Amino acid sequence: MKFIKISDFQVALTLNIIGIGTVKSYFKSLFFPRSTAIPDAFLRRCFFHYISFPEKAEMQAIVDVHFPNIKQKLLDEALALFFDLRDIPGLKKKPSTSELIDWLKLLLAEDISPETLHETRRNKVIPPLHGALLKNEQDVHLFEKLAFMHQGRR
Repeated sequence: MKFIKISDFQVALTLNIIGIGTVKSYFKSLFFPRSTAIPDAFLRRCFFHYISFPEKAEMQAIVDVHFPNIKQKLLDEALALFFDLRDIPGLKKKPSTSELIDWLKLLLAEDISPETLHETRRNKVIPPLHGALLKNEQDVHLFEKLAFMHQGRR
């Protein structure tokens, strides 16, 4: 199976089927945010394929493509913090792979140490450069409130 980009919204899918030969199917791919209401008439004509969010090992492989020389300890701490953040109940928009990639770029540019990330995670305080991970103002406030409440318990 091979996908070929024709335009921003049109993709060709090529399948090699044994005994039949090559079959090409053209279809349009549209991506909508979850908050966008899509009419039922449109939905009835669509094929949906849900791709689950990558687990830690898959995410590490994705990051390795973007940052082949990243220190393993920094990556381990960053991924642990990232997945902890995704597990916070009540977030409107959980950080995605692209936010992780952006955050790692910033961590490397600012030379943030793995120890800093480890302490951040252990003490449940706001991670450095968290604005790259949380893109929704309500999520930032929720996270800051949770961190503040945790500080009061210590």
